[in-house]
Amino acid sequence: MIVLGVESSCDETGLALYDTQHGLLAHALHSQVAMHEQYGGVVPELASRDHIRRAIPLLEQVLHQAGLPRSAVDAIAYTQGPGLAGALLVGASIACGLGLSLDKPVLGVHHLEGHLLSPLLSRDPPVFPFVALLISGGHTQLMRVDGVGQYTLLGETMDDAAGEAFDKSAKLLGLGYPGGPAISRLADFGDPGVYELPRPMLHSKDLNFSFSGLKTAVLTLVKNRIANICEQDKANVARAFVDAIVDVLVAKCLSALKQTGMKRLVIAGGVGANRQLRDALNAAAQKRRFRVYYPELEFCTDNGAMIAFAGAMRLQINPDAAKRDYAFNVRPRWPLDEIKTI
Repeated sequence: MIVLGVESSCDETGLALYDTQHGLLAHALHSQVAMHEQYGGVVPELASRDHIRRAIPLLEQVLHQAGLPRSAVDAIAYTQGPGLAGALLVGASIACGLGLSLDKPVLGVHHLEGHLLSPLLSRDPPVFPFVALLISGGHTQLMRVDGVGQYTLLGETMDDAAGEAFDKSAKLLGLGYPGGPAISRLADFGDPGVYELPRPMLHSKDLNFSFSGLKTAVLTLVKNRIANICEQDKANVARAFVDAIVDVLVAKCLSALKQTGMKRLVIAGGVGANRQLRDALNAAAQKRRFRVYYPELEFCTDNGAMIAFAGAMRLQINPDAAKRDYAFNVRPRWPLDEIKTI
């Protein structure tokens, strides 16, 4: 079975072809970062219009890479939610329009399920069951994953997600958009221990997160030094911020492994590419003798490959999950635990 994946939930347009027998055949991605950078964040209307321009050329690109005609596609999976409503509608309409024209069934996929399963695309994939830390955009969640469609929420953010805290704190330091990679790079030049920032909910005895207070602490620190803050001061603040957020994420992951008795931890989503987080988790894994798995760096951010793969996994279990009903709706807000178990 060859599945075409279409991703358009936010500011990346991704298309991919996944073969259940031969694996990932081709994938292509266009990022809108350069377009949104001048505005300091994603402009939904511009994002939607750009998806319209990019999707069909990317489709032709992946078909050419795979050496396949459109008719070779057996099913089309698209991101149904969560995400920006207008951006989701573009991907859904393109997927359903292609399905109608080719007489192929279509399947709406949960964006976070795509991230959650993306480490299975790596050269050294985990096996079920495992604990997953899902850190993507506005989401920070710990999940128990027993199989495709079998997800149990262990803990989640009560306010700002980790990715939001990265972006907002970077903006406070004048680092622009996207802020996550920029503040991480700056932190490498900071001295540890110069500033001490809070570790919210570190000792809460549950698996929930809260990063709004950490962002506010960065705001207070920067405002108090705004008159004479220098580049080294900025680097020291960045180091304090990254150390605080990594400490919380690692501690919660260790608690989740202890509570579930598992020895496999999967990290998925854009923040999963963060080097400081990976270094801390790898050190903890070596010390406590568990294994940690990451998606390939190219699959940490939003991409069509994870949508094609998630769709293919669902169709392998239930071939009737894809329909030839080309009316569609999108779900900008869609909790992962509301996905129907296969």
